[in-house]
Amino acid sequence: MSWRVVVISKRAKLEYQMGYLVVRTEAITKIYLNEISTLIIESTAVSLTASLLSELIKKKIKVIFCDEKRNPISELIGYYGSHDTSNKVRKQIQWSNNIKEGVWTEIVTEKIRKQKTILEMKGKEEAALLDSYVREIQWNDETNREGHAAKVYFNALFGMGFSRTADNFVNAALNYGYTIILSAFAREIVANGYITQLGLFHDNMFNQFNLASDFMEPFRILVDRKVSAMKLEQFEHEEKMQLVNILNDEIRIDGKVQFVNNAIKVYCKSVFDALNENDVSLIRFYEIEL
Repeated sequence: MSWRVVVISKRAKLEYQMGYLVVRTEAITKIYLNEISTLIIESTAVSLTASLLSELIKKKIKVIFCDEKRNPISELIGYYGSHDTSNKVRKQIQWSNNIKEGVWTEIVTEKIRKQKTILEMKGKEEAALLDSYVREIQWNDETNREGHAAKVYFNALFGMGFSRTADNFVNAALNYGYTIILSAFAREIVANGYITQLGLFHDNMFNQFNLASDFMEPFRILVDRKVSAMKLEQFEHEEKMQLVNILNDEIRIDGKVQFVNNAIKVYCKSVFDALNENDVSLIRFYEIEL
């Protein structure tokens, strides 16, 4: 399995050579493509050859481009992620509302359960309230326990005055981390032959990543945990690299310890199995150790 997250943060020329990514700066660095899961182009002073872009697509390597402020702005996605993409997309269109709602119920329940665990780890009494929300969740979260839990959770984690709409370093870090996780999910969805626009719950006509937005929900907590542990007096390159490195953290899923990048693969496959087999019990969530 690929595992490296490569970040290009200064002027460089990138090209392809006999199975390797060649990075030309003051020196020349070669990285074996089969080891790379994600390539982040953080600087706008980077040039890439067309042959490299073609090989990155063939290897299903996620490429994220950043703007002049070094914030993710776009990514590279191939037309076809699997040899049977057309068949997979037909299946995706035919998923019944019942199984989509069932899977979404499981995902949102797990998200709140993970939020509760994070608050327990930090000794927050609000964990008990989130535990009650888990027990109160109805089919397809019709009473929006997710929304209620989010308000309690973020205020407990970052203070009563915190708002997700405020312009501050905490929100900048959260948004950056979520973008990295979202991109990893989009990569895996496409690699499995499905399209990211058709979601289970998310259905925004301007969101190209509705399905990735659905799948990633329980993994947001990994970003929340990292950001809450950071003393954010600024949000620059060093802080961003801490968030990028979340993909290389280890978590347990399906009885095995995996890098987050690989855990996403295991989890996505299990969700697709659940959707195609009409059986939510097939979903495999990762574990957070107290």
